[in-house]
Amino acid sequence: METAKTHSFASDNYSGAHPEVLEALVAANVRQQIAYGEDAYTTRLQERLSAEFGVAAEVYPVFNGTGANVVGLQTLVPRWGSVICAQTAHVNVDEGGAPEKMAGLKLLAIPTEDGKLTPELIDTEAYGWGDEHRAQPSAVTITQSSEVGTLYTAAEVRAIAEHVHSLGMSLHMDGSRVANAAAALNVPLREFTSDAGVDVLSFGGTKNGLVLGEAVVVLNPEASKGSKFIRKTSMQLASKMRFVSAQFLALLEDELWLRSAAHANAMASRMRTALDAAIANGQAEGLRFMHPTQVNSLFAQLPKAVTEQLRTKHRFYDWDEAAGVVRWVCSFDTQESDVDLFVEDLIAAFK
Repeated sequence: METAKTHSFASDNYSGAHPEVLEALVAANVRQQIAYGEDAYTTRLQERLSAEFGVAAEVYPVFNGTGANVVGLQTLVPRWGSVICAQTAHVNVDEGGAPEKMAGLKLLAIPTEDGKLTPELIDTEAYGWGDEHRAQPSAVTITQSSEVGTLYTAAEVRAIAEHVHSLGMSLHMDGSRVANAAAALNVPLREFTSDAGVDVLSFGGTKNGLVLGEAVVVLNPEASKGSKFIRKTSMQLASKMRFVSAQFLALLEDELWLRSAAHANAMASRMRTALDAAIANGQAEGLRFMHPTQVNSLFAQLPKAVTEQLRTKHRFYDWDEAAGVVRWVCSFDTQESDVDLFVEDLIAAFK
């Protein structure tokens, strides 16, 4: 099969599976295990994540990130409810309307400059309880790290959770890149999730080295109802679940999840440092970064001609085509030489 001639910075979904994850899949492919989650691997995953997030945590492996978000949010929101999110949220922009089409959840999207919600922003949509003409605000979803690569501190998550709970709502966290957030913040996962008041977490794996698989982690069972039934009716129940769970176990072994995420973050930092130097040296006039580089993604504004020239050698996505903003993402398998070549080609495109 043909492979890319250069490393892609379009998405961490472009990367293959981590070799240790593939080894875990092979190791799990022996004889028989009970189907639909009664296998030894899923049982072990429950034990490991209970130790990570707290004894109350319940783990429900699923196939993909959209499925994790749709399942997780449904457990928090009644049929007449709505979900408050940032306008840039993946559930609002990149899931094909699945939360609304498949789960019947009205999304109340709020514009933000940095991809993050605050209690004050949430209040702009948290109203109308008892009014049958308005979908009742029932949950808030935040993304960690955000869709523009910014981070919520544990204190910020806690402030949102306390505010949301005081209004009778629940808090969901889309953690497709939660490993990158933990690596950047240098704190345990539970510090900005279960300990901070998050009720349900979509725990990402695919972007961090899994073949496929995410997990719905119910951190507050009192707020979340019917997860195992909703997972089935949402077509996210794997019969051979051991192969999803075994991958997560490989990530958790010897903190592979953290090492991989930290490496991806470091590669993004290397790119940012090199390009900041190029800007300072007058080698990249017209390049402007839109957000701080806190995890493994960078958002930059480029002249159109430079973007077109760079695309002849490297693949990446437009973030805001009209404004000339693009996104570059580093992965667990990004190497220093990949970053250096990209920077070299970008600077050359300015000449």
